[in-house]
Amino acid sequence: MDWFQALILGIVQGLTEYLPVSSSGHLTIGSALFGIDGEANLTFNIAVHVATVLSTCFILWKEIVWIFKDLFQFKWNEGTRYTVNIIISMIPIAIVGLFLKDKVEAIFDTSNAEALFGNPLFIVGCCLMLTAWLLTFSYVAKPRQKENISPLHAFIIGIAQSLAVLPGLSRSGSTIATGLMLGNNKERLAQFSFLMVIPPILGEALLDFKDLVSGSAAAEGATTAIGTFPLIVGFLAAFIVGCLACKWMINIVKKGKLIWFAIYCAIVSFLSLILPYVA
Repeated sequence: MDWFQALILGIVQGLTEYLPVSSSGHLTIGSALFGIDGEANLTFNIAVHVATVLSTCFILWKEIVWIFKDLFQFKWNEGTRYTVNIIISMIPIAIVGLFLKDKVEAIFDTSNAEALFGNPLFIVGCCLMLTAWLLTFSYVAKPRQKENISPLHAFIIGIAQSLAVLPGLSRSGSTIATGLMLGNNKERLAQFSFLMVIPPILGEALLDFKDLVSGSAAAEGATTAIGTFPLIVGFLAAFIVGCLACKWMINIVKKGKLIWFAIYCAIVSFLSLILPYVA
């Protein structure tokens, strides 16, 4: 991977991590277009995911400070309630990560003889179409608005997040669309959606880092496949673009304009499905 490819993929990661269009799906498409082996870029994937987490912390620092300030008062208050909801939302993804992660990866790993699907772009295309349908349903649904996210809704939104382990099914799209269909406040939902993914993304990065230092052949390949300069370029690109996308997405959710992303996902889904036949 050269610095230009790292720049493009870093921009793609930073942008699509927050926009409801699936960062994993777009990175798969980008890697396919560049002819880059995903296994060989484990280090790069860790770097850009950590960069997007830092961009969330940078944009939502006031909310994070408020949560910790209330939390360390050691009494039941708004910040404590918010923290409990985030923990509840993490239960489904924790179950998937601890018990089902290897099985899911085996199913969708095209280098694995046991994989159910041989073409990664086919998987991405189908899941992007599912994302498009979710965003469309959230746009046309008009439930009664609720001011605060309840523990039950936090758990349901967490289930939507756990399903986004499928490549092409947007994490932000799934959580925000689910929350909107449940009738949650748009601005608070967007902030909750971005804050609730910080622990899972960091956890996933730690698991990938464990694989990187385990001494396996794949990890050694990932270490040597990318130089320091492309890694820095990708990290900075993901962080800067992630900051812009995070703030932009919160405003988009407040205005209820997600239907345009549904149309975009449908178009990219179609292109993903026909790309292997025209490339």
